[in-house]
Amino acid sequence: MERRERGILENIDWGTILIYFLLVFIGWISIYSAVFDENHSSIFDLQTRYGKQILWIGASVIIALFIIVIDPKFFSQTAYIWYGLFIIMLLAVLVVGSETKGAKSWFGVGDFGIQPSEFAKATTALALAKVLSGIDVDMKDLKTKIYAITIVAVPMLLVLLQNDTGSALVFLIFVLVLFREGLSHSVLIFGVVAVILFILALLINTYLLIGILFAITIIIWFLFRSRKLSIWLCLSLFVVASGMVYSVDYVYDNALGTHQKDRIEVLLGQKKDPQGVEYNVNQSKIAIGSGGFFGKGFLKGTQTKYNFVPEQDTDFIFCTVGEEWGFLGSSFVVGLFLTLMVKLIKMAERQRSRFSRIYGYCVASILFAHFAINIGMTIGLLPVIGIPLPFLSYGGSSLISFTFLLFIFIRQDASRMDLV
Repeated sequence: MERRERGILENIDWGTILIYFLLVFIGWISIYSAVFDENHSSIFDLQTRYGKQILWIGASVIIALFIIVIDPKFFSQTAYIWYGLFIIMLLAVLVVGSETKGAKSWFGVGDFGIQPSEFAKATTALALAKVLSGIDVDMKDLKTKIYAITIVAVPMLLVLLQNDTGSALVFLIFVLVLFREGLSHSVLIFGVVAVILFILALLINTYLLIGILFAITIIIWFLFRSRKLSIWLCLSLFVVASGMVYSVDYVYDNALGTHQKDRIEVLLGQKKDPQGVEYNVNQSKIAIGSGGFFGKGFLKGTQTKYNFVPEQDTDFIFCTVGEEWGFLGSSFVVGLFLTLMVKLIKMAERQRSRFSRIYGYCVASILFAHFAINIGMTIGLLPVIGIPLPFLSYGGSSLISFTFLLFIFIRQDASRMDLV
């Protein structure tokens, strides 16, 4: 037993754990600064958010230690149980959950709350890795594709029903894992084209856009006719693209909420609302820009101190980093995240177990989605959809779920030579 524990400690990727603790520490410092109250100066005061966050950090460390010492096969063997448990919780929260900011996605317990959708990302990663690591599984097989898509689609749709669009969109990132496992690149091309058409349909008159698509179809056929490109194939693609363009108005009007449409219109420059929809992002950009190169210093951020930026300790925590620690501090945080992503991909590729490799890519993909979307919306490059920055944003569900997600893979990696 002692030899086994020594082997685990020797094989653990301590660099990844160091990055984890650095991000958690930076997050706590930023939360402390964002909501600092002189009347509650104790860092352990549970009446404050920084006091509660210490509690969540302690719980996360205990969970991480527990994951490190248990059998690495435990999570692969119980993947479907974890997945089923949180599917039940996602269903239950629709019935008995508490509504916060228009989303019915929380179980409220006194002053604390649990958000099942945060944990559902990790359990979906476990279930997807389990499905794709089966014997004779091939992404070219229709049955495999159906299983994989179903595993991802069920929790995603349940989160959408909670009116939590931001969290639901994160589930789309699992498509990157499917590409790594052999999914055709045509699916990615189709997805990119669909997004482009959606944006163009909002910016350009429908009939004009259809005309442009028809002209492009004719040009493509003319250029590649020598390669026997079928005119019927070109026309079929034109019909599909036209159908997508016509469907945009229906989807936009019926599937999106008013606040979501307002954010998209502001991002595309179709609407100005500096005191409404644009307020959060404008104040966030002011805070980050005012930090300059070195920042204003700890507890000296005026935008932060006077609460100009809403949600500055949760979704907009990065603006606190930018204002107080400047370009230098922001670059350090971004560098830590990018280093973590690279390390996770390298760790995934060195796995002997297919389950571990697939799960590793799931971890990297989820963290990348949160990192890219959160910082993108903070600096105004993406619409505000309300998802946390991993390990930095305030919240027990967020921190514990990301810790759970990451340390399962760290444990798998530590025993990579024993797992096949």
